Amino acid sequence: MTPKSRKERTLPKQKGDLHAYGERDKLFIFSLLTPHSAHFFSPISFPPLDCSYIPSGLLYLNLNIYRESMIKALIKEQSEDLYRLIKRIHFDGNFYRVNCLRSGGWEYCWDLAVRVQFFGMMQGLAFEPEKIVIKKEKRIIYRSVVLVNPCELWDKRLVERLWNLQERIEFVIAKILYHECIHILIYFGKTLPAGVRQTDVFLEFKQILKFANSNKLCPESSNVQSCLRKLTDLARNFPKSSEEKLNQVSELYEFLIHEKYSIDKTDMAFGLYWSNTRVSMNYAKLAALRIGSCPESNSEPWNKEVNRLHKCLKDLYDRIDNNCALNIN
Repeated sequence: MTPKSRKERTLPKQKGDLHAYGERDKLFIFSLLTPHSAHFFSPISFPPLDCSYIPSGLLYLNLNIYRESMIKALIKEQSEDLYRLIKRIHFDGNFYRVNCLRSGGWEYCWDLAVRVQFFGMMQGLAFEPEKIVIKKEKRIIYRSVVLVNPCELWDKRLVERLWNLQERIEFVIAKILYHECIHILIYFGKTLPAGVRQTDVFLEFKQILKFANSNKLCPESSNVQSCLRKLTDLARNFPKSSEEKLNQVSELYEFLIHEKYSIDKTDMAFGLYWSNTRVSMNYAKLAALRIGSCPESNSEPWNKEVNRLHKCLKDLYDRIDNNCALNIN
């Protein structure tokens, strides 16, 4: 793509419809709405639910009864950082500018789009920012997307807690959006120019990630990374160079810490608890999917390694929880 066509594709004003991305991006976005394509983006939030208990047809109810102001108020009660991220955004799939600053002669802008819709059993997805460089105008734009799927509306705990359907929809959307926006704040934090003040969420996550990579967390961290390396050995068509494997394992390990942090923060804010057994089971499978599929001849050792990753990941998460330095307030 030439610089001119790149610019023309990416220069809508402060808000622009998701589908203005163009044919490639439109296909990419819709392909992400299926569990089988989960490994194409990072990170994956809220794994698929078992919704076999949901009454037939109810997944397709009209979501227009939710009030954005109430959802934002629920998030504001828990985090000013997250509220500032979404306060000017409407949940219509359009891009809105959430921040803009100048540094080193360049203008940096961050855009976010949020869409609420049913799309299978994935509760929510947060897309890493697309970087758009406009050299002529000395502007760098980072665009990210959050999809919110309130498919857990009929979870028994939620029904017992909130009988009113409108209030339950708003609560579920707020909870999922809260979780996904933690990812977005961390993503955006990585793109900020040096010297710019970071959010408390980003700084807190960096502290936890530093601890998770320290010798203090051995042997649990080493065991998890060993499982990830083994899965890369078993994967079909996975790059075989040691440097590529090392980078992939490092990224997957950060993904697993990233999700642990986001789930803990969301549980604390909304009073719904995910056990480490459940989290480690779900995300061991998702980490394996991100690596890729394995040949049928390796299916037994592959499944065995995923199960081992589940156990090692639970031990890691338990150690994180038991460390007094990681109390998240």
